[in-house]
Amino acid sequence: MAYGVVALGLTVLSLEPPYATPLWVMIVLAAGGFTTLALRHRRPFVAFAAAVTLAVLSLAVGSGAETLIAVIAMYSAGVKWRAGVTWMLFGVAALCGALGAFALTMRGTVGPPMLGLQPPIAPRDSLQDWANFFVIIIVVLLIATLLGTSIGHRRRYVAELVHRAEQLARERDQQAETARAHERERIAREMHDVIAHSLSVMIAISDGAYLAADTRPAEAKEAIGHVAETGRKTLGEVRRLLGSVRADGSGNEHAPQPDASQLASLVQEFVTAGLPARLTVTGQAVPDPALGLTVYRIVQESLTNVLRHARDVEAVTVAVAWQTEEVTIVVQDVSSIPSMPSDAGRGVLGMQERVALYDGEIEAGPYENGWRVFARLRWEDR
Repeated sequence: MAYGVVALGLTVLSLEPPYATPLWVMIVLAAGGFTTLALRHRRPFVAFAAAVTLAVLSLAVGSGAETLIAVIAMYSAGVKWRAGVTWMLFGVAALCGALGAFALTMRGTVGPPMLGLQPPIAPRDSLQDWANFFVIIIVVLLIATLLGTSIGHRRRYVAELVHRAEQLARERDQQAETARAHERERIAREMHDVIAHSLSVMIAISDGAYLAADTRPAEAKEAIGHVAETGRKTLGEVRRLLGSVRADGSGNEHAPQPDASQLASLVQEFVTAGLPARLTVTGQAVPDPALGLTVYRIVQESLTNVLRHARDVEAVTVAVAWQTEEVTIVVQDVSSIPSMPSDAGRGVLGMQERVALYDGEIEAGPYENGWRVFARLRWEDR
């Protein structure tokens, strides 16, 4: 709109005598100007080249209105492109400005004055007038470039802030999803340890009670009591695990998770189930609940595997050695046990994941006349 108003006004002035510019020249230049404005969003580089070319032609043979398009093109370049590209285009525009100033100077010398507002320029003043025109053109282009660069920089800065905020939101959602996946894996691992252990103990005790029901009813009755007690304890642990993921946080009312101080009662459960297990603990346990739970679960899973898979178990030894910066766990049985790979089952995988959290190592596999689990946990620099 602004270009149309300026072009119309300057065209009227340029058509006045005594040096009238042909109307068709004005129409061609105006058509080129509107076409350039229409292309500046879809073909910015083409539009820029057309704008500076039209500006030179307009200064040479037209009304000079098309110089406004060159100013708009320089402003748009500062808004759209980075500083390096913008100043390179400014150099091109400055070169065209020099040509335009020369054309304008020569036009004033041999032809009609610019816009019909100035008298013809004397030849002896041509160099000075060219310098004056060139300075004016450069200053106008520089102002347009600085304005465009400033606005473009601000827009890019705001866009970068928005992009960063969106990226942080995506990362936050991904971290939340990862945390939920880890929590689900933790719950699954805990559920596996609790249920597999408890069911194995309950099945073993129930089998013994069934065999002793006719000949030793008192022992069978006592064994059934142990089954009920184990079932209630297991139900409490399951409720605690499920309650820990409730949104209202009501899982805090349940009993805390087991730790290394409860190893004796854990081994006693397996002894009650008929497993000839013996516990040896040396050293002073570290007061770390997570570490204590890891030691407890490793012993629990190892004894559960013995109870489920071993045949003709003669003895099971559980040795836990606490040292300054590490703890070693050895669970070994003397039995006839089927050969299976050390990574078989979810239980062994769960132990491997627990040990990895403490930069430790674990070995599980056949050893002499039975099965052996060896684990070492470290807590240095934790």
